Amino acid sequence: MTTTHATGTVASTSWEEAEYSEAEGHAKLTQAHVTNRYQGEIEGDGTLEYLMAYENDEHATFIGMERITGRLGGRSGSFVLQHHGTYHDGIVTGAWSVVSGSGRGELLQLSGAGGYRWEGRADGTMPFTLDYSLDEPA
Repeated sequence: MTTTHATGTVASTSWEEAEYSEAEGHAKLTQAHVTNRYQGEIEGDGTLEYLMAYENDEHATFIGMERITGRLGGRSGSFVLQHHGTYHDGIVTGAWSVVSGSGRGELLQLSGAGGYRWEGRADGTMPFTLDYSLDEPA
C-alpha cells in the first residue's frame, strides 16, 4: 500500500450557524452548515455539518462530517471526512479521517487521515494535509 501526502487550501464559501441548546451555566451548543471550496491536491467542493460546544466566545470544541466531491490526486469521485478539533483564541486546529467505505467513483478504496490549522490568514484560506492511499481491489 502506497501512501501519498496531499496538501492544499480550503476556504468556506458559506457558513450558517445556529444555536440548538443553551442553558445558563452550561456550554452553548450550535450546529453549522458549511460549504467549502478545496484547491491543491484536492480540487472540489465540500458540504459539512459541524456540531460545536462553546465554553465561551473564544473556546469551542467541534466534530463534523463532510462530503467532498471533485478530484483527489487526479482521480474523480467523492468521499466523506470525519472532523474533530478545537477553536481557541482565534485559532482553529482540526484533524480528519476518511470514513471507511465512503469513497465513490475512482476513489472507492480511499483511506487516510490528515488535518488543518487556521490562524486568521488574510485571504480566508486554511492549509490542509491528507495522507491517503487508494488500495486497488484484489
